[in-house]
Amino acid sequence: MKAIRRFTVRPVLPEPLRPLSELSRNLRWSWHPETRELFESVDPDRWRETGGDPVRLLGSVATDRLTALADDRRFLRRLEAVREDLRDYVTGQRWYQQTQAGGGDLPAAIAYFSPEFGITGALPQYSGGLGILAGDHLKAASDLGVPLIGVGLLYRHGYFRQSLSREGWQQEHYPVLDPNELPLARLAEDDGRAVQIRLALPHGRSLRAAVWVAKVGRVPLLLLDSDVDENDPGERDVTDRLYGGGSEHRLLQEMLLGIGGVRAVRAYCRITGHPGPEVFHTNEGHAGFLGLERIRELIAAAGQGDDKDGLDFQAALESVRAGTVFTTHTPVPAGIDRFDRELVARHLGDDAELPGIDVEQVLRLGLESYPGGEPNCFNMAVMGLRLAQRANGVSTLHGSVSRAMFAGLWPGFDPEEVPIASVTNGVHAPTWVAPEVFRLGARQIGAQRTEDALSVGASERWDAVAQIPDGDVWELRRSLREQLVEEVRNRLRASWRERGAGAAELGWIDGVLDPDVLTIGFARRVPSYKRLTLMLRDRDRLMELLLHPERPVQIVVAGKAHPADDGGKALIQELVRFADDPRVRHRIVFLPDYGMTMAQKLYTGCDVWLNNPLRPLEACGTSGMKAALNGCLNLSIRDGWWDEWYEPDFGWAIPTADGSATDDERRDELEAAAIYTLLEERVTPRFYDTDGGGLPRRWIDMVRQTLVHLGPKVLAGRMVREYVERLYAPAARAHRTLTSDIASELAAWKARVRAAWPRVAVEHVEASAQPAAAELGSTLNLRVRVTLGELAPDDVEVQAVAGRVDAGDRISEATVVSLKPSAGPDLEGRWVFEGPLSLDRTGAFGYTVRILPGHRLLASPAELGLVAVPTEGGAEQEAGVLLR
Repeated sequence: MKAIRRFTVRPVLPEPLRPLSELSRNLRWSWHPETRELFESVDPDRWRETGGDPVRLLGSVATDRLTALADDRRFLRRLEAVREDLRDYVTGQRWYQQTQAGGGDLPAAIAYFSPEFGITGALPQYSGGLGILAGDHLKAASDLGVPLIGVGLLYRHGYFRQSLSREGWQQEHYPVLDPNELPLARLAEDDGRAVQIRLALPHGRSLRAAVWVAKVGRVPLLLLDSDVDENDPGERDVTDRLYGGGSEHRLLQEMLLGIGGVRAVRAYCRITGHPGPEVFHTNEGHAGFLGLERIRELIAAAGQGDDKDGLDFQAALESVRAGTVFTTHTPVPAGIDRFDRELVARHLGDDAELPGIDVEQVLRLGLESYPGGEPNCFNMAVMGLRLAQRANGVSTLHGSVSRAMFAGLWPGFDPEEVPIASVTNGVHAPTWVAPEVFRLGARQIGAQRTEDALSVGASERWDAVAQIPDGDVWELRRSLREQLVEEVRNRLRASWRERGAGAAELGWIDGVLDPDVLTIGFARRVPSYKRLTLMLRDRDRLMELLLHPERPVQIVVAGKAHPADDGGKALIQELVRFADDPRVRHRIVFLPDYGMTMAQKLYTGCDVWLNNPLRPLEACGTSGMKAALNGCLNLSIRDGWWDEWYEPDFGWAIPTADGSATDDERRDELEAAAIYTLLEERVTPRFYDTDGGGLPRRWIDMVRQTLVHLGPKVLAGRMVREYVERLYAPAARAHRTLTSDIASELAAWKARVRAAWPRVAVEHVEASAQPAAAELGSTLNLRVRVTLGELAPDDVEVQAVAGRVDAGDRISEATVVSLKPSAGPDLEGRWVFEGPLSLDRTGAFGYTVRILPGHRLLASPAELGLVAVPTEGGAEQEAGVLLR
């Protein structure tokens, strides 16, 4: 018989052990070694059986064991020390508080919205890099003391568990998660009533959600859960699976995340006294509806004495934009959620959410109303960009790709001027660095300085790695490789048993991998652009590498395909079938069910991390960062983060064959050949080139260079500090500036400028230069006559844009010079602007002039997407190209 309901009956902890419950409910244990070691000592066998989950451990430990621990003075002293350490961590002054005390004008709080969060395997609410990045963002914010509030959804099935059929085809399993068995607490009012968030749906229906709170160190993470009794069955399933369901299902998930998430934040701050967020950060477009809820709040505040009293839609939009940051993670339009406009209109009209707000104004925020867009398509990333005054990509290259991809939103501007910045991702070192690596660092510079170096980052602390003896570095690397070999054998044996193999068939697994062989790792999601099977392009050549008599390599592969992606599943099956070949199965393995727990062993135990995406389709790709923090060397296409930080001192760049004349087949062939050649001629010789003492000195030096030079760069602490200084602090200042009156003034000014812009024009440009004066260091005096229509000079900025030019007269490496009004208006309303232009470089040089809207509250001159430039023949010849 099957139970109709399942739950856990927990033992009552003896009074001296009550702090264990507090420690288990704060997810800092997932990156704090002393806390994990304390829980492991409660019952080492059960700790392993529960996968290192303190909540499950305490729910299953025997009562007599708890009684014995309650009388164990040594254990109780350790327990008290760990509890005090957590309390100091949660309440003490950290980087953010020290910066604020030093005069830093920082926001009181930031709300960080993401569709997934990868904090720990014990809270499986992630599918891949986006979620892991979000989890690392929260952890680093906690380490730095940043007052962040995380907001997401609680998926009752999480993301799927993966296994393989006997034929190597991916199988998906969706275990049901009980929030009461997770490190979560229900958000409740002071009288104990559970908080419930409500969204209105068409035809008088409602979508309700509970709010669960996870403590991520100092940071609360709010997770909305639609599986509540008050919902109808369809609404209960809204948060069933991550990235599951059809279009309307996804829309409801994203409405709950954005609109419901804002309401959950308001409830949390009211109940706990947490400062209300001044900045809202949308991590990818899924949470973009949060901006609409904040607009609704500001409009609804009319007549209630609020500071934003009386705002209409456009003024509220300006206020919301000022305090919003949007991060895009996808380099391809296909990776963005898009909905039919009629579906969105049905859910956001008077009969559903946002009553009283003109739905056409809402739709205009997301419609692809630009050349090449689909006019009836509501694009979540487009809405995210229009609702945020500040936006960024996640690596320097991805920022460039994003500016080009979304350039249609800013017509008339070159992609380089599109207002999308970049903050390169980082990873949370305390989560991903092996304890053995930490201990080696602590032995060198002390535990506290090592902890600071991993969480905050400072290059002078990382320089101490240079003093670690070669023998210690190599012993560490071999120890980690040996641990990986044991992990792989255990997982491989379990996988084969799931595939139907009997124990008598699996004796060969004891010989899989060798702790003294060069080990390559490849683990990630399996969309086609990541090219899981590129390594199989020339199977004979790969076999020679795997079976080389003197310099063999071994490869560990893992990854999940989306349940609906049969193409990705076919790639997995192709690789699995190759790895099943008895000739090579001791040298190459595929491990199913890739997740955080497995990843922590892979990153630490591999010698080389392989990444071969189609450039530039990898937005950042942080797995190589995690490997690098453990002394693993990167062998990668120059995409994402590797494009900006690669140096030959600590890794290898796979040449790309991305010319326009190269088709996909030829490109794969060339890039696969480049991988084989690098492995044959450069990677394996260096690994196996040892001195008389058996040490590969040149390899060890590359490990050392990786830690010294990449270590401080790849940290999530560095990333979060950049977000604070470059995005959060300016957004908070802009938010404070836009009182109701100023927001209304700015909205009215934008409306006036947009209405008048068709009559704004550059009529004539002339320059004072004579041919003899066109030499380096000389100056042109520009005189520009413009028509401004109903606008005044204070409404615009007239600029000269100058720089090198190519054969088509396109300007690059541009310098912008503002020109000043010198005369006007004349009888026809024309103005004259003048200014000097320095000829500061030799060679082909050119300039043009343009008119942009100008206002002190604009975050970027391109913000309105309006520009006026000279028409053909509307300027003297000198306004074209000079100094050819």
